[in-house]
Amino acid sequence: MIEVYFDGACEPVNPGGVATYGFVIYRDGAKLHEGCGVVGCGALGDDVSNNVAEYTALIKALEWLLDNGFAGEDVVVKGDSQLAIRQVNGYYSVRAPRIIPLYRRVMALKSRFRNIRFTWVPREMNAEADDLSKKAYVDFCRRNRDLILSHYSRYLATEKQLRYIRFLGGKPREFMSRREASKAIDRLLRSRG
Repeated sequence: MIEVYFDGACEPVNPGGVATYGFVIYRDGAKLHEGCGVVGCGALGDDVSNNVAEYTALIKALEWLLDNGFAGEDVVVKGDSQLAIRQVNGYYSVRAPRIIPLYRRVMALKSRFRNIRFTWVPREMNAEADDLSKKAYVDFCRRNRDLILSHYSRYLATEKQLRYIRFLGGKPREFMSRREASKAIDRLLRSRG
């Protein structure tokens, strides 16, 4: 049994931020492969969103499986994007012009597998793929610090948020968005009771 976990993100703002993806592939519980990368950057003129990133993660994982001879295996693909999972399973229609070609690519890849299914999982069960998409984001931001600071500084966590996260015992991530910082603060406060 092959298990695929995929995730995408668009930070520090969605849409129009830095879109990244991550995926992890397991065979009978043993990790076979992981991948991550950058889909594009709104500051560079790319038309990106979290949904574009999610679909790209899915495409990259399926391409890797096909390129490495796993088309005949039983495959379960798991992701926390209800939109992508429900669209691929036929429960939701695909109307967004930017998503249509990505959806078609996924369906073409899907047709090449003997037995494949797509399942939604909660975010906490998709942490490894999420961490890989965040790694790709931070790596891109480090390499393009001036671009990030000139285009996205108003979306990045404030110094006050970062200090408060540290005060609560958390560790803020480099290039963390204000939205992500607020969520981290909420989680840390809830964990303190």
